Amino acid sequence: MARTESTMLDLGTQAPDFSLKDTTGQLVSLNDFKNSKALLVIFMCNHCPYVVHLRQAFTTLATEYSAKGLSIVGINSNDIEKYPADSFEKMVEEKAAAGYPFPYLLDETQEVAKKYRAACTPDFFLFNAKQTLVYRGQWDESRPRNDAPITSQDIKVAINATLAGQPCPDQQTPSMGCNIKWKEGNEPDYF
Repeated sequence: MARTESTMLDLGTQAPDFSLKDTTGQLVSLNDFKNSKALLVIFMCNHCPYVVHLRQAFTTLATEYSAKGLSIVGINSNDIEKYPADSFEKMVEEKAAAGYPFPYLLDETQEVAKKYRAACTPDFFLFNAKQTLVYRGQWDESRPRNDAPITSQDIKVAINATLAGQPCPDQQTPSMGCNIKWKEGNEPDYF
């Protein structure tokens, strides 16, 4: 595991398009979220300790905010050949075990991760109703083994502001986690 920080994609960036298979085998695209008041894109995987640490918080937040107009989508861009714990079959198992009430997609070519300039798992991108990037940063200050409680503070402040049509805080701390497991020769220029 190589600890990596988010690249902090420029605020105001339009959400890059995607069309990927979810754990039911259906294609899910950015267009499916066009009527959402806010969209949280999470680059995640099954095995990363940073994702496992927040796993229940993802489910809790998704359950709490879905009725308020927030949509969430999880995307796994790891090299599933070298990291079989992140395979599609294991994603199906993980979605069921974690109780994720949001689509969990496989980015097998890693092209979507590159479009978002995703660097780590988890990496968070919050878009407003116009699908413009308003937040890219940490979930909260909690990390595996740092003893800080999981509060979801940073992400909730950003989501609440976005849903209220208010600007997100200017101060945004990069997310941190395991590096995305790039296929050999497929590493992006920003990594």
